[in-house]
Formats: sequence, structure tokens, C-alpha cells
Amino acid sequence: MNILGILAQQAAGVAITVDYLVLAGGGGGGRETAGGGGAGGMRCTVTATGGGGSLESALTLSKSTNYTVTVGAGGAKGTTGSTTGTTGSSSVFSTITSTGGGGGGAGASVGLAGGSGGGAGRGSTAGAASPSGQGYAGGAGGASSGGDIASAGGGGGAGQTGTAGATKTGGKGGDGVATSITGSSVTYGGGGGGGVYYNTQAVGGAGGSGGGGAAGSTGPAAEQIGAGSNGTTNLGGGGGGGNLSNSNTTDGGVGGSGVVILRYADTLTITIGAGLTGTESAASGGYKRATITAGTGNVSWA
Repeated sequence: MNILGILAQQAAGVAITVDYLVLAGGGGGGRETAGGGGAGGMRCTVTATGGGGSLESALTLSKSTNYTVTVGAGGAKGTTGSTTGTTGSSSVFSTITSTGGGGGGAGASVGLAGGSGGGAGRGSTAGAASPSGQGYAGGAGGASSGGDIASAGGGGGAGQTGTAGATKTGGKGGDGVATSITGSSVTYGGGGGGGVYYNTQAVGGAGGSGGGGAAGSTGPAAEQIGAGSNGTTNLGGGGGGGNLSNSNTTDGGVGGSGVVILRYADTLTITIGAGLTGTESAASGGYKRATITAGTGNVSWA
């Protein structure tokens, strides 16, 4: 092999350091006095990470080598009868996986475990857990009897447990976590708000900061109940829970999709492969950032 070939081979093996935010899709809100969806699991090496843990360590990678990226979609909402929301999809970068947020519980059921746990439906004693430690548990449901005093728990957020439902008040979704990996502080991973049984004084739960969807609203006249709001795209928020009246039941909200953000030295250039949607920023503060918003494929650096 000539000297140029040797130098090219050596250059291909040069180690590079990559910081990351890997945020999974949020869980969907349930239908019928339902819990809010849990936020997508969050793993990050800059400023803060999900679940109250220590910052993760940057990855040491190689140039001219493909690394897998997957951006998780948000979970589907509950839409039929008394249906629990669907858990969001996981996001991946190389060896790092963040777990999708749990779906919100419907009726009297507990929500689903996930990156952050789904909120419980009315009457359940506890929200779902976050086994991954990448977020927090969902909130418990409120009263299980007494008709219009029933309420559901808020979905867990990346930075806070979902609030339990209370009399005529749905639980608030747990707040997310702010990180400055993009160069500006952005909050990710809010839980969805819990729904309520219809009452003119009932109030659906608010979504957590960081893209959590609110529970469906209630109006001043009989049977005016709304569907849960969707979690915010690329913030990994949980969908809001649906409500129940004497003659009507509303859907929850869809979970927000996740995102993968990569930070690396400004001397490097990333190739974002087929199947992925993303952009590379201009150099700033010694870094470039790649924000990947959808799909599955490979990235590499030169």
C-alpha cells in the first residue's frame, strides 16, 4: 500500500467524540376519564438528562463508520370504548436506546410502563412506573366512585412525576427537562394531562412543560367535553387523556415524536443517510449539531 493509502486508512480510524440527546416518542393518552401519556425516555450528555440521573458520557466513535439512528414515533391515542393509549417507540443512536413513553390508562386501569410511565385512569391507586430510569412515573387516578368527581392521573415527565387526579381535577403531566445541547435551552419530555368525568366545574389536567398534551377541556353546558391534545412533535411529550360524560366519551391525544440531536467538533462534517430526515447546523462555539427528526438509517462523519 502506498503512503496515501496508509494515511487514508489512519484517518478513517481517528477517534471522534459525540455528545447526544436521544429522546423517545411519548405515549398516547387513553380514552374515557383517562390518564395522560408518559413522556419519551430521555438520555443526554449535556446540561441534564431524564429521570434525575447523572449526565451520560459522550460516545467515542470513528470517522467513516456508519452508526444507526432511529427516531421514535409517538404512541397512538385511545379511540374505542375505554382504551389505554399506546406506548411510544424507542429512539436509538449507536449503543444508546431511549425507551418510548407509556400509554395513559383508560377507565379504571393503570397506565403502561415506559420511558416515563403513563398516568392511571380514574380510580386506579397508582400510575405506571419508569423501569428504565429515563423519566418518572405517572400519577394515580382520583376518586373511583361518586360519578362526576372522578379524575385521572397525569403522565410522567422526563423531569417530574405526573400529578395524581383530584376531585373534579385531572392530574397535571410531569414537567420535562431542559438541556442546551442545541446551544439554547430547550425543554423536552413533558407528560400528558389526566382527563375527568364530566362536570361543569371539572378541569382537565394540563400538559407538562416540554410538549405534554393537555387533557380534553370541559364546557359550561352539559355534555361539552373535548378530546385530549397531542404531545408536541420532536419534544417527546405524552398525549392528553380523554374525558367522559353521561352520554359521550372522547379520545386521548397522540404522543409527540422523539428526536436525536448530535453535537461534535466543528472540524467534522456529518453525512445523514437515506431514511433519515435531519439537518446539520453551522459551526458555533466550537461545535456543529445535527438534528434528526424522523426515520431510521445511518450517520457517519468525515
